[in-house]
Amino acid sequence: MKDVTSIPPFGSGSSDGADFDARTPALVLRLDRNPFHHGTLGAIRSLGRAGVEVHAVVETAHSPAVRSRFLHRAHPGPAGPVDAEALVETLLRVSDRIGRRAVLIAMDDLSAISTAAHANRLRERYCLPDQPAELPARLADKAGLAGLCAEAGIAHPPTVVPRDGDEAAGAARTLGLPMVAKWSRPWLLGAATGLRSTTLVRSAEAARALWEQAGAAGSGLLLQRCIPGGPNTDWFFHGCFSRGPVDPVSRGPAGPVCLLGGSGRKELSWPVRTGLTAKGRWLPNSEVERAALRLVSHVGYRGILDLDFRRDRHTGAYQLLDVNPRPGAQFRLFTDRHGLDVVRALYLDVTGQPVPAQSGGPGRVFVAENYALLSALVTAGEARGRPVTGRPGRPGPPPPPAAAVETAWYASDDPLPFLAMARAWFGRGLAKAAHRLRPGAAGPGRRAHRADRRTP
Repeated sequence: MKDVTSIPPFGSGSSDGADFDARTPALVLRLDRNPFHHGTLGAIRSLGRAGVEVHAVVETAHSPAVRSRFLHRAHPGPAGPVDAEALVETLLRVSDRIGRRAVLIAMDDLSAISTAAHANRLRERYCLPDQPAELPARLADKAGLAGLCAEAGIAHPPTVVPRDGDEAAGAARTLGLPMVAKWSRPWLLGAATGLRSTTLVRSAEAARALWEQAGAAGSGLLLQRCIPGGPNTDWFFHGCFSRGPVDPVSRGPAGPVCLLGGSGRKELSWPVRTGLTAKGRWLPNSEVERAALRLVSHVGYRGILDLDFRRDRHTGAYQLLDVNPRPGAQFRLFTDRHGLDVVRALYLDVTGQPVPAQSGGPGRVFVAENYALLSALVTAGEARGRPVTGRPGRPGPPPPPAAAVETAWYASDDPLPFLAMARAWFGRGLAKAAHRLRPGAAGPGRRAHRADRRTP
C-alpha cells in the first residue's frame, strides 16, 4: 500500500489563475434509464456555463435535462441491452456527430465501468482518465469492497457472501437481524426484475428467498450487518484525482493527486435513511477524508469518485458502505467560490489544463427538490408518531449559519428543466398510484419485498 501522505491536500492543483479553455466539447454519458437523475443536469450546467459545447446521451427525448439551455445536442443511447459492442458503436456514432475529440463524463456506474473497460477503443475519440481498465468495476463491486477495505485498513460493516440459500439464512445468526442485502453488481439489475439494489431483510427466510433470485439479478448477493442510521450518521465524500508528478527516485508517478475534494453530511435522503442525498451539507470531516484518501492511495484511482459512509454510533467508526467510480448526483454541492467542481476539474485535467487550487466552499447546501419534499413529508410523519422527550420548552441546537444553497433542478438562468421535471414527476406519480390499485400488479421482486416487510 502506498503511503497516504504521498497524496497532497485537497485543492492542490495549480493556482496560476489560467483561463478555462473550453474549446474541447464534452459528452455527458448516462446509460441507466432514470429520467430524474439530477446529476446529469448538474454536469450539463457546470460545463455549459463555462462555455463548453455539451452533448449528452439520454434515455429519451422527453428527459427534463434535454430542456437545458446549456445542452448543445442530445443523442439517443443504445436501443436494447447495453453490451460492449452496442456501447462502443453508440459512442463512435456520437463522436462522428460531434466532429472532434471530446471529454467523456460518465454519470452512472455502468457508464464508468464500460467506458474504462473499452478505453483502448475510445481514446482516439474521447479524453478519459488514465487508469487500469478493470479498476472502476473492482471498486463498484460491493462483494469485493470488504476485501479492499481490509487491505487498506478502512472500517467496513461485517459482510457475508453466501454460496447458497442455507448460508444466506444462516447469516442471520452471524450478523443479526435486520440485515442489509445488496446485489454485488447492481448496474446489472434489469428493471423488469423488480429487484432493488439494496434491501433491508428482517428474517432468515427472507434472506433465503432473496438469494434464490440471484439468477435474475445477474450478480451475487451479499449480506451486511445493519449499521443503524440517525441524525448526523450518514456522510459522503466526493473527489477528483489525477496522476501525480514523477517520483525522482523511482521515476514513476508519485501517486494520485486530489485536485478537488470534500466531505458532506446527508440531512435528508430518499428513501429515508437508505437512499440518495435529498439534502446535503458540505462539512469538513477529517476521518471521512482520510479514509477516502487511503482507499485512493491503495488502488491508484484516477478520475471522479463518490463514497458513502455511515458512522457507527456504538464504536464511533465511519464505515465505508459504497464506492461509486463517477460523480454522485449531488456533486454540485462541492463547488468552490469560483465555480470549480469535480466535473470541471476532470475536464481541465484530461484536456491538459492546470486545475486551480480549491477556494472555499464548506457550508454550502444542496437540495434535490423532488426527493427532499418526499423525505421531509415522511420524516415529519414519523416524528408525529414518536413521543416527545426532554423538558418542555427546552431549546434545541442553534440553527446552522446561513449558507449558499444550490438546488438540483431549479436555476434562474435555466428554468425549463425544473418545469419539465415537475410535470413528469407528478405525472409519473399518478401513473404509479393507478398501477398499484390494479390487482396483481406487483412483480416477483416487489412481492418478496412486501412479504419481508410483513415479517415481525
